[in-house]
Amino acid sequence: MTTVKGEKIQKVLARAGLGSRREIEKWLEQGLIRVKHQPAKLGDRMLETDHVSVKGRVVKLEKKRERARKTIIYHKPVGEIVSRNDPEGRDTIFKNLPKLKGERWIPVGRLDINTSGLLLLTTDGELAHRLMHPSYELVRMYAVRIVGTVTDEMIDMLLEGIKLEDGIAKFRSVQRVAGGEGANQWFNVSLTEGRTREVRRLWQSFEHLMVSRLVRTQYGMVDLPRDVAARRWRYLPFRLANALAKSVGLEASKEGEDERKGTQSDDGRKKTRQNKGHRRR
Repeated sequence: MTTVKGEKIQKVLARAGLGSRREIEKWLEQGLIRVKHQPAKLGDRMLETDHVSVKGRVVKLEKKRERARKTIIYHKPVGEIVSRNDPEGRDTIFKNLPKLKGERWIPVGRLDINTSGLLLLTTDGELAHRLMHPSYELVRMYAVRIVGTVTDEMIDMLLEGIKLEDGIAKFRSVQRVAGGEGANQWFNVSLTEGRTREVRRLWQSFEHLMVSRLVRTQYGMVDLPRDVAARRWRYLPFRLANALAKSVGLEASKEGEDERKGTQSDDGRKKTRQNKGHRRR
């Protein structure tokens, strides 16, 4: 099937919250999407008014357009993975997130199993795509504990660029933090892209250095709140959520019921706007 008018299928469906662009591209390659009752392929375009089915189920895009965009902060602990299913049976962040009806949480990037801290998730796949795309140069800030002696010359190299297996990488800033003990030294670092394990690989390009702890503390204009404990979540404040979307060229969203009423636990008990998020036990 070749649809000339409209936008690329993965962009339309991601914006509707069906998944990330990458996920939808995989579904297209697997033949799981039909537009106007015809098999769709990567590169095809569609209109939001077109009949579309995903994995055999018809998707009502007009109803999804009426839903407010949702965005949450999650404090990921060490030991959890950013995946819906894991063949090894490891803990996944999705067990701790608020339940959705007809939508799904799409993570903005990944944190590996040994990294903790701020993770943003949204129901808008297009927002997730733009927040991750390097062209928007959103700053990611990390606190990192290094085992080994770090010289000023090493810091200069980390700022100028180091050749990794997938190309040159560098930090936007590196700042020593007072309070390290012995061979352990804390640093605050920032960068504007999110390659796999990039922070660790940059530091560990020096043979005698090891990253013993890594915490993401900021993504774009969003900081990890100190009162959001590990394994807890919170809706991003409405104005901040819209400012974040506007920073990557998307329109503001209307305020949803969840943001107005606060969060709500799985057993139906409503929490206040100031709550620290639901934690499943």
